[in-house]
Amino acid sequence: MTDHNKSNPFGHSTLPAAFQGFDAANWQQLAANLFQATQQAQMLMLDQMVTPRGAPDVDRMDPFGAMGSQKELGRALAGNPSKIGHAMMTLGQGWMNLFQSMATGTAAPKDRRFSDPEWSANPMFDFMRRAWTLNADWLESLVDSVADELEPEALLKAKFFTRQVVDMMSPTNMIATNPAALRAMLETNGQSLVQGFEQLRQDMSRGDGRLQISQSDENAFTIGENVATAEGQVIYRNKLIEIIHYKPSEAKVYERPMLIFPPWINKFYILDLQPENSMIRWLLSQGVNTFLVSWRSADAETKHYGWDDYVEHGAFAAISAVTAETGSKDVNAIGYCIGGTMLTTALAHMAKTGDDRVASATYFASQSDFELAGDLKVFTTDEAVSYLDEIVDQHDNLMPGELMGETFNWLRPNDLVWRYVVDNYMLGKEPKPFDLLYWNADQTNIPGPTHKTYVKTLYNQNALAEGNFKVFGERISMGDIDTPIYVQASKSDHICPWHSIYRAARQYGGDVTFTMAGSGHIAGVINPPNSGKYQHWVNPDLPERPDDWFSHAEERSGSWWPSWWTWLKPRFGKKIEASNPQDHGLGAAPGQYVKMRLADIAAGKKPAGPYSDGTWPRGVTPRPVKVTPPQQAKPKPKKKKAASKRKAKASKGKKAARTGGQKAKGSAASAS
Repeated sequence: MTDHNKSNPFGHSTLPAAFQGFDAANWQQLAANLFQATQQAQMLMLDQMVTPRGAPDVDRMDPFGAMGSQKELGRALAGNPSKIGHAMMTLGQGWMNLFQSMATGTAAPKDRRFSDPEWSANPMFDFMRRAWTLNADWLESLVDSVADELEPEALLKAKFFTRQVVDMMSPTNMIATNPAALRAMLETNGQSLVQGFEQLRQDMSRGDGRLQISQSDENAFTIGENVATAEGQVIYRNKLIEIIHYKPSEAKVYERPMLIFPPWINKFYILDLQPENSMIRWLLSQGVNTFLVSWRSADAETKHYGWDDYVEHGAFAAISAVTAETGSKDVNAIGYCIGGTMLTTALAHMAKTGDDRVASATYFASQSDFELAGDLKVFTTDEAVSYLDEIVDQHDNLMPGELMGETFNWLRPNDLVWRYVVDNYMLGKEPKPFDLLYWNADQTNIPGPTHKTYVKTLYNQNALAEGNFKVFGERISMGDIDTPIYVQASKSDHICPWHSIYRAARQYGGDVTFTMAGSGHIAGVINPPNSGKYQHWVNPDLPERPDDWFSHAEERSGSWWPSWWTWLKPRFGKKIEASNPQDHGLGAAPGQYVKMRLADIAAGKKPAGPYSDGTWPRGVTPRPVKVTPPQQAKPKPKKKKAASKRKAKASKGKKAARTGGQKAKGSAASAS
């Protein structure tokens, strides 16, 4: 064995070493564990058989049209025999190149799935890796060869589902062809497989018969203790939102507050995951008086809420509450992902009514034009929308957070699905604590009417970009928004592609600055300056073609936050003395809504309350609440008279907010 490895041009194969010292006792233990693993597999099948579920709907076996797209692809190929011939010649040449590269020891293309040294050292595994790569590239090239013969929707689906099949068939995803799994099986005498099947059963049980992969050790984190730890107070609460006012970290703050609208898909603490990467803490360190909306995960109380409710009880209620709390006549606003889409619709309506309470708006990875919305459009076609309606109806007018999480995972299957199939089930590893993946798994329900609007009216019909979207029954236009706007996109964003975001940036009616960051939907946004990671691109012009913008953009190393701050800082006004957030008897940050997990909601748990109008969540027993009255403005020397007036004005505004004296669509009181 040793002599063979010394002469092996591929390198030193390590898998045979796992057999060294493998005696009769090891074989006996391996056989016993394999038998136990087989029993676990049988129990898994039994679990599936006894899990209550309705009869399968044959018409819904393919709700997203995967088979239909493959039929269209087949027709296109059949109608182009010359392209089929060329493809077969390409495949043949590929096999010749494969054997030549193996004979000469040419390194295979890099792919982190094949990081185990056995994929390079062992000729058998090296061949499997190269053969899979060749066939995978060839299958995807088949779709590209007839791209001009397919309708855009059929092409998108054909590419997406071909890639899904290709990734699924990777040899790393099968125990018999994964050297790491084989090594773990031998080194543990088969215990890795027993542990893997046990974890698979647990994940299937958590999902009530659907695979709900554990990506992180969820017991390692507690919201408010080791994630989402920035200090502050909840200064407003209605049935949909809580508003957190964060405690200033500087002696002085800018007079115009910042109000952040995060997505209601997942939760806000991606902006405050850890102190070292917290955007909240970074804003505070710049002297920004920071407020944030925490959305309630939909339940029986809010399941009927539609898009207008998110505008009224979300955007308008928050703006009213923050301006009342601070005494400022307006705010700077941030919208992240779907929170930014909602903010755009709110600003367009405000523009129609002359409401100028937003002085500037910044968008993080947020789409308002969905023409080029990428792979998510596979799930927003006409047939997908029809399926979505059924899902919402089956779940009592809710879009379940578990299904939303599943959808996003399949947009990046190698990172968020197959990686954990290998680690958790084939290697028998327990998930490690990882705060980002803990947040990723902390999903939220969405009211059915709101989600239908998002998927059908915005994604499928692209109504906002085409001027057909309505807020409170009135047609709105992005072109009416003349508020100064800063738009951030990420180069590798798989959820909100930068080309799509760029299209929307050109539709606003005022001054717009567009910046593109390196990395993706999360890491591209959450990239503090001290990280030293990635890069970003700036270009003051907005030509029609996004690629023209990029070709003339200036690349800068590191975080995009400093470039954004250069734009944002002049829009905050002068600095004033900082004051701690007021205690309105609503509790400390991070609030109640962010702590409501899907399992809690399914069990009927309600937020503790109360709401800002003095009422309580339905089903919650009222109890005495100690409310600390606002501090009265202290007398100041004459030279500081202006500052004293500001504080008195702010105190008066806070009293107005608590008594519910706000009105109309922007009323915080009506949001309760």
